[in-house]
Amino acid sequence: MAEYRLDVDLDFSYTDGAGSVTRGSARSSGMDVTVSMDSLAPLGGGGIPSLEEIRPLAEMLAGKGLSVTLSGPDGSIVSLGAVNSPASQRLVTRSPHIKLGKLGALVPVVRQGRRKSAGLPLLPPSTPLPLLPTVRRKISRRITTTHYTRGSGRPRLIFVQDADTWTGQIPREVTLAGEKTTIGSDPGSDIVLDGLEGLHAEIRHDELDEYVLVPHGSVSGSVAQGGPSVLRTGARIQMGQWCLAFFREEFADHGRPYGGRSGGELAYERPQFDPRTGTMERDSSRGVS
Repeated sequence: MAEYRLDVDLDFSYTDGAGSVTRGSARSSGMDVTVSMDSLAPLGGGGIPSLEEIRPLAEMLAGKGLSVTLSGPDGSIVSLGAVNSPASQRLVTRSPHIKLGKLGALVPVVRQGRRKSAGLPLLPPSTPLPLLPTVRRKISRRITTTHYTRGSGRPRLIFVQDADTWTGQIPREVTLAGEKTTIGSDPGSDIVLDGLEGLHAEIRHDELDEYVLVPHGSVSGSVAQGGPSVLRTGARIQMGQWCLAFFREEFADHGRPYGGRSGGELAYERPQFDPRTGTMERDSSRGVS
């Protein structure tokens, strides 16, 4: 049951120093009070309280189940207390007990608040209009590369195991730390794998900070066949009985072409400037897995 009940029927007027008269009224027949004014001129003379001052009042009114609505000639300006405030407005007011009114009614208040030289107006200066985001088309944004430091992203090879060969252990990983990693059956190889040629393949870290597979023996999988192939995360390399997958963290796995596509796969791609080569590139011609 409500603790308070207000029965208000009040008419008032305000005369400023220039002799202008503003008339208004306060009406209530329960828990909701509406204060109406036929002009917002009095609010421009330093009468707009700050949000810091408004929040405690709004919280106190809500605690008692009361609401107070201020209206101008264009409709509701603000409601305080027991109100249903949208989440979007709470980001502005930082209170669930303050509800902003109609856009047309807010404009004069905001304009008068901007003319003030001191103090915080009820609404943050120059912000909340428009309350809904605007949509700008044909925005020109500079496309950058996804580069980080050279060799970053922990480039590595992971030994792939199927359900028949997996023992439940974490698969073996080999970090590609050098400028060249050799793979083969030769004991001097960086990755020694039985059943392969002495030098079966090598992975080179080139001048563009890419990791390129260069086959010397038979290599299949998801890489380019019969020649060098730029490795991308998830690329599979099948050599004899061995299957390895290349991985590199996304922030350093450059993508295509040196920064990815604007608009997705199959979209028209404008040439982009590659700072590593000093040239304009449309796509990688060096093989992409």
